Amino acid sequence: MTEIPEFWRTEVFHPLSVHFPIVLLLMATLFKLIGLWSSKPTWEHGGRVLLILGVLGIWLAIYTGDLADGIVSRQLCDPTMLKDHENLAYTTAWIFTAALVLEMFTNYIELFKTKMVSIILVIILFTGSGFLSYVGHLGAQLVYQQAAGVYVPSEDCGEFN
Repeated sequence: MTEIPEFWRTEVFHPLSVHFPIVLLLMATLFKLIGLWSSKPTWEHGGRVLLILGVLGIWLAIYTGDLADGIVSRQLCDPTMLKDHENLAYTTAWIFTAALVLEMFTNYIELFKTKMVSIILVIILFTGSGFLSYVGHLGAQLVYQQAAGVYVPSEDCGEFN
């Protein structure tokens, strides 16, 4: 009889670490967009904090994704989808990292505190959000169409008895 594998497997750390950065980065984009028209600095500061946490989180998700890659790639029908997911995730992480660098310049260097720089930052964040959405879509396809990192029980589910 087959045993059910332990839940805390290396390939499970990626989905556990990826969902917070998705929300944080999308909310950072929304906060910065609202901050363009709002006179309240709360939106700007909140967007900055969300962006910092989101960028830290996205790099953690990249790290855990790299750990899962070696385990999951051998079980997939179409490993090219995993490679696309990985490459676009790196692109997404660098886009948001560039946005964070621009945000830090905007915060600490007076020359960068202009409406135009804020608009450019929001455009970068929207670009990153588009990439993030597609990377998430590819990740969902890997899980739900190819069972990446998912334990698939036997046909009779005998291991649950």
